[in-house]
Amino acid sequence: MSKLKEIQAPIRTEMNLFDSKFRDALRSSVPLLDTIMRYIVKRKGKQIRPMFVFLSAHVSGSFNDSVYRAASLIELLHTATLVHDDVVDDSNERRGFFSINALWKNKIAVLVGDFLLSRGLLLSIEHNDIELLRITSEAVKLMSEGELLQIEKARRLDIKEEVYFEIIRRKTASLISSCCACGAQAAGASPEDVERMKLFGEKIGIAFQIKDDLFDYDNSKLIGKPTGIDIKEQKMTLPLIYALSNADSATKRRIIRIVKNNNNDPEKVNEVIEFVHSGSGIRYAESKMMEYAEGALKILDHFPDSVYKESIRNLVMFTIERKF
Repeated sequence: MSKLKEIQAPIRTEMNLFDSKFRDALRSSVPLLDTIMRYIVKRKGKQIRPMFVFLSAHVSGSFNDSVYRAASLIELLHTATLVHDDVVDDSNERRGFFSINALWKNKIAVLVGDFLLSRGLLLSIEHNDIELLRITSEAVKLMSEGELLQIEKARRLDIKEEVYFEIIRRKTASLISSCCACGAQAAGASPEDVERMKLFGEKIGIAFQIKDDLFDYDNSKLIGKPTGIDIKEQKMTLPLIYALSNADSATKRRIIRIVKNNNNDPEKVNEVIEFVHSGSGIRYAESKMMEYAEGALKILDHFPDSVYKESIRNLVMFTIERKF
C-alpha cells in the first residue's frame, strides 16, 4: 500500500475530503440502510477510481467542487455494480469481508445496489451535472452489455481474442474510462481533452483487466489472490484463449473438456495452468497488457508536465505491476 500512498501524495487533501463527502452521499434515514452503508464505507478498497478522477482533473483542467461530485458518482456506481455482481455470482465474500448478500440476503442486496445507483443519479441532477450523468450512464450500459456478452459466449467456451477484448472493453474498461472522462469534464477540459482522457482510461482499464486475468495463472504464491478461480468459473481469459489458439486440435479438446467438466479438480486445474504457461499464454497476455499501458502513456504526452501527470503515470504503472 505504501506505493499507492506515494502516488496519492499530490492529491492527499482531495482524497481525505472525498472520504467525508462520500460518507455524506451514503447517509439514509432508514436505520437498516444506514447500517449497511456504514459497513460498505468500512470495507472500501484501494480507491483507485477516485484517484483516476482527481488526477485526470488536475492534468487536464481546473480543479473545483464538481470534481468531488464526479468521484462520488463514480464510486456510487462502482459500489452498486459490486453489490449486484455478488448477487449475480452468488459470491459470499468481497475483499476479505462478507458480501452484502451473504449478510443480508439477495433481496436486500439488490435493493442496496438500487439505492446506490439512485443516489448517484440524484447527486448529478441536484447539481445539474448532466454531462457527468451522460458519461456514467454510458458506462453502466456498456458494463451490462459486457457482462451479458460474457455469459452468452461462456456457454460455448469458444471465445476468440477479439470477443474477449470487446467483453473487457465494455465490462471493465468502460468504468475506468468514465473516471478519467468525468474528471476532465468536471474540471472544464475541452471536448477534445475529455475524449483523450476517456481513451486513456479505456486503455488503462483493458490493461488492468489483463493483469487481473494473469493473476489466475500465477503459480508463484507471491500474489494476494487465489489462482485457478477463472478456470473453476469457466471464464475464458486472454492467457488461455491464446494458448488454445496455438494448440493442436486434440490438446485443445482435452483442455476445453477439463474447463467444462473437471474445473473443481485441483490437479486438473493445475494441468490447465501448466498448459497456459507452456503455450506462451502468459508471455502473450503480458505483451498485450504492456501495449495498452504504453498506448495510454502516449496519450498523456499531450498534457503539460506536472506532479499530477507524474502521479497518474505512476498509477498506470501500479495497475500493471501490482501484486493484488
